Amino acid sequence: QLQLVESGGGLVQPGGSLRLSCAASEFTLKDYAIGWFRQGPGKEREGVSCISSSGVSINYADSVKGRITMSRDNAKNTVSLIMNSLKPDDTGLYYCAAGLEVCSWYQEWYKYWGQGTQVTVSS
Repeated sequence: QLQLVESGGGLVQPGGSLRLSCAASEFTLKDYAIGWFRQGPGKEREGVSCISSSGVSINYADSVKGRITMSRDNAKNTVSLIMNSLKPDDTGLYYCAAGLEVCSWYQEWYKYWGQGTQVTVSS
């Protein structure tokens, strides 16, 4: 069954903003590092960003650096991804994933994955 659930995707115009959320129902997200990955049409899945379990360390891919922000809301057991200045090449299916303690760009590091939420950036 699904262990993580993403929400907040949709259709936006270039330059627009979008907030994605990742939630878990069967475990506590604050115990895990959370990574965001995306897969665009005809592309391989790639890392977007990650945040350590403590929230102290946050990493962003060069392609999105300066345009996105990750944050935790431990009371709600959620992690958010705030995206600004969206570009057409940001289009893709966005996944959140939970790994142990620290951030990693290796997808194998993440044990729990969501179903993905679609982000489409188009005029």
